[in-house]
Amino acid sequence: MDRGAVVRITDVAALAGVSPSTVSKALNDTGSLRESTRARVREAAERLGFVPDATARSLSARRSFTVGLLSTDSAGRFSLPVVLGAENALVGGELSALLATARHDPVREQHHVRALVARRVDGIIVTGRTTEPREPIRVPMPVVYAFAPSSDPDDASVVPDDAAGMRLLVEHLAGLGRRRIAYVGGRAEQAASLVRYETLATELAARGLELVGTPLYGDWSEQWGRRAVDLVLGGAVGSGLPVDGIVFASDQLARGGCDRLRELGVRVPADVAVTGYDDWEVMSLASRPPLTTVDMQLERLGQRAAELLIAAIEGEPACGVERLTPRLVARASTLGDG
Repeated sequence: MDRGAVVRITDVAALAGVSPSTVSKALNDTGSLRESTRARVREAAERLGFVPDATARSLSARRSFTVGLLSTDSAGRFSLPVVLGAENALVGGELSALLATARHDPVREQHHVRALVARRVDGIIVTGRTTEPREPIRVPMPVVYAFAPSSDPDDASVVPDDAAGMRLLVEHLAGLGRRRIAYVGGRAEQAASLVRYETLATELAARGLELVGTPLYGDWSEQWGRRAVDLVLGGAVGSGLPVDGIVFASDQLARGGCDRLRELGVRVPADVAVTGYDDWEVMSLASRPPLTTVDMQLERLGQRAAELLIAAIEGEPACGVERLTPRLVARASTLGDG
């Protein structure tokens, strides 16, 4: 066959010794065919370089083979790696992705939802900028929520396991001999701040370690991290420091905290070990020193959400919240330069 010629389904059928309808069934994984027949058809299609027509494939399977990725995150700090992980899994499942960003605007979100439904996507992955439960979208196709869980327990959601992440940090600090730990969180009303504090308090108590003072809550900012250090230290210097470790609920907070400790002449980690959370490399690697932190594995989280969505599209839906185990990333803010 000429290299410039268009390969048709009849060409594949002739080479494989089957009918065109059998080729269609074999390539679309439909119908009752012997596995040897499917294999013969696929081999013939590969030899000829046959590319199935997407429109015909969709009509045959009554599917669009596209999935919507709906993000409410304007900055993309958390949703972008989730989307990248999801897209990788979708490509592996021979699905295309349509990305829509709502920018934390309910009106814009509804517009995108209507557009995705109109395009007859096979399913939708919804992600956001916080782990706060959100209202579900109501659409006639499967939906999986990633990072920002649905408030409906019947929906499928995949979120980071913040409690597991905090346990990793406590185990790390305890192993380094740190015994007096303070906590600096973000906004007091948000689950990320609360779960991380509650787990820290429980784990320290279980190990006989001291949680110094009350939890300090404020904005998720470097400025608050700096101010919180002053509150933790209370003007103490030198050998009279009240803590030998500070756990910050985010890398942004921790970077600000490290800057303030350095300004005060407090050595990190010789005097005070510092940990962050999120492994946002813009912050964790730029901090002086680089931060020990928790990687929430957001790309893996997006991949898992896509796996659940593909299963739901194929008739095996899941429900409830699945928590993905994070990993500890140990750096100089606890280990030192050695």
